[in-house]
Amino acid sequence: MRNQKDAEDVTQEVFIKIYTSLPQYKNQGFKTWITRIAVNHAIDLKRKRERQKEELQDEHSSEVNLGLTDDVEAVFFRNERRKQVLRKLNDLPEGYRDVVYGYYIKEKTFKQIAEEQQIQVKSVEVKLYRARNWMRKHWKEEDFS
Repeated sequence: MRNQKDAEDVTQEVFIKIYTSLPQYKNQGFKTWITRIAVNHAIDLKRKRERQKEELQDEHSSEVNLGLTDDVEAVFFRNERRKQVLRKLNDLPEGYRDVVYGYYIKEKTFKQIAEEQQIQVKSVEVKLYRARNWMRKHWKEEDFS
């Protein structure tokens, strides 16, 4: 992870994933199963960071070239998409909304969110887990196209 704090956060998230996935475990190589969960989580995190870098580069390049019609159009559609995502966030149940917004949009740590909401870090983790499940169940990819 190249950063101790990130490694600690990832380790904690992986343990939560393992714990919540225990009902799906089928007694076929516990060590391999745990390793697969950890590797998949690391891959997901790396992809997320690459997307964030791409978004920052896109924003920077479009801001530099604002005089071009294509760039103005791209900025417009990106802003519309961002507004659409924020509107969808408002559809989340109230208890999950602040946690999802803080973690994914503001990129705060579990600890920061817990301190702001005056709850335990574990409660933040549980709310985020439940929010992800709610989003998987209620949102479809075409809602964002």
